[in-house]
Amino acid sequence: MNRNKEPKVAVIMGSDSDFPVLKGCVKLLGEFGIKTEVSVISAHRTPESASEFAKAAEKNGFSVIIAAAGKAAHLAGVIAAYSTLPVIGIPIKSSTLDGLDSLLSIVQMPTGIPVATVAIDGAENAAILAAQIIALWHDEIRDKIKDYKSQLAIKVEEKDRALKEKIAKEVLRNDE
Repeated sequence: MNRNKEPKVAVIMGSDSDFPVLKGCVKLLGEFGIKTEVSVISAHRTPESASEFAKAAEKNGFSVIIAAAGKAAHLAGVIAAYSTLPVIGIPIKSSTLDGLDSLLSIVQMPTGIPVATVAIDGAENAAILAAQIIALWHDEIRDKIKDYKSQLAIKVEEKDRALKEKIAKEVLRNDE
């Protein structure tokens, strides 16, 4: 990985129907200042394209590849087989088995072909993990991740305060 280059993540999916799940991933990568390229590549319907993409990904400037697919969900594994870049798999919830089939297809990779796997439909976590990998060499992205996580904590504290106020008003006063 060229540590001086502008970070870029490939977000690929087996079908355009997966994009609604991936929209938050692409948005979050943008908020972290990471350039993103989005493509539809099928491990089964366009295997040559998947192979060519994976083999050229590093030369094309990508630092991390995020691959989302449903059902048989072999896209992340095929990409990982042809690339030495980190690959993050997102199992997409399918209609038949609620995404369990996708999860198992992505997470059960053979030795030597690892794929980091997030939760079913866990696109935002894939973006955060990709950013954390890139942040090893880019301090400005590391700072954005720290700020993002600080904002998460603030939101939880605000929700805690609001819930306590609601309980005090609605529950405790009704017991009187």
